[in-house]
Amino acid sequence: MFSSLRPAAIAAGLLLVPACALAQADNPAWLDQLEEQIAAEEQCEVGFYIFVNEEKLGGRTVHEARLQCVDGRQFDASRSEQDPKFTISECGTRVC
Repeated sequence: MFSSLRPAAIAAGLLLVPACALAQADNPAWLDQLEEQIAAEEQCEVGFYIFVNEEKLGGRTVHEARLQCVDGRQFDASRSEQDPKFTISECGTRVC
C-alpha cells in the first residue's frame, strides 16, 4: 500500500519545484530591497518568506513581510512606499 503512494507523492513533489522556483523569480522589486537591507543590518540571508503583503492604506502603499533567515531567525519588516528603509524587528521569543 505505501509503495504505491511513494511514486505519486514524489511526482507531486516534483511538480511543486518549478512553481516555487518561478515564484521566487517573480518577486517584486521591494523584496529585493528588503533582502539587501536585512543582509546589511542583520547579517541575514533570506531562506524564505512566511508572509508577504502589499496594500493601499490611507492613500499610501504599505509593504509588509515576515521572513526566515537560513540560520532560523525570523524577522518582521514593513515600510510605506515613500520610505527609503524598512522597519525591521526580530521575532525572537515573542509572538509576531
